[in-house]
Amino acid sequence: MNHYLAPRIVETARLQLRPFRLPDHEDFTRIRADPDVTRYLGTGDASTPDLSWRVMMGLLGHWELVGYGVWAVTLKDGTLVGQCGFIDVYGWPGFELMWMLGKDYWGHGYAKEAASAALDIAYGPMKRERVISLIRPGNDRSVRLAEALGARREGTVDLLGSPADLFVHRNPASV
Repeated sequence: MNHYLAPRIVETARLQLRPFRLPDHEDFTRIRADPDVTRYLGTGDASTPDLSWRVMMGLLGHWELVGYGVWAVTLKDGTLVGQCGFIDVYGWPGFELMWMLGKDYWGHGYAKEAASAALDIAYGPMKRERVISLIRPGNDRSVRLAEALGARREGTVDLLGSPADLFVHRNPASV
């Protein structure tokens, strides 16, 4: 029996969302080593190979523990462009939709395509009425994306010792 609340593989027009794989480590590390990419993630520090490894393992563990998680986002040719999906770890402010793309892939609509597919899953098979996105002040690209997805800012929360704006996505079918 499949115990996953979200599908492990999702296809969109241009992308595949799937679990991380061992061969992704090198590209994932390269993406996360760019300070422009990580400045608004976690503590804002660029990543190292060992930290990227631990992040990948944590993302995969999330799937096993709760039945959903963050997908590796790839182009149809298999090129890893980033990550998108759901986290709701212990102590987190709620069920979060998050996204991160490598800088080479900004401005192509990939984040919106992946996040839209994820929200369809959250509202559909996962039956979520409320999904949050936590966005650091100054991350204007992510604010624009959250708003394009229909989210509205509903305050600020402490995230790992510094503020993050709380954006709330609401299932249009339940509004």
